[in-house]
Amino acid sequence: MSARIFSPAKTAMQSGKAKTGLWVLEYDPALPRKIDPLMGYTSSRDMKSQIRLTFESKEEAIAYAEKYGIDYRVQEPKEAKRRQISYSDNFKYDRKMPWTH
Repeated sequence: MSARIFSPAKTAMQSGKAKTGLWVLEYDPALPRKIDPLMGYTSSRDMKSQIRLTFESKEEAIAYAEKYGIDYRVQEPKEAKRRQISYSDNFKYDRKMPWTH
């Protein structure tokens, strides 16, 4: 059974970066999911797909996987590209595009 180690990105509903520094170990699905014919629920008999372990650092997650002999792969988080802009730059006199209503 293999696992994925990653640091989750913030959700679209978050404005801050709370709970984004943790690292998560999730098992890869071993069995495909099935659709229940009566209710339409999606289910699986794979119990390890429900396990989600959190760690303070990537090294702790890797050490846990190596201690218990779990094959793992690490997905590095992508850093957000943010531009530093100032609100007052909207009203500069030497602006490239004129600012009008």
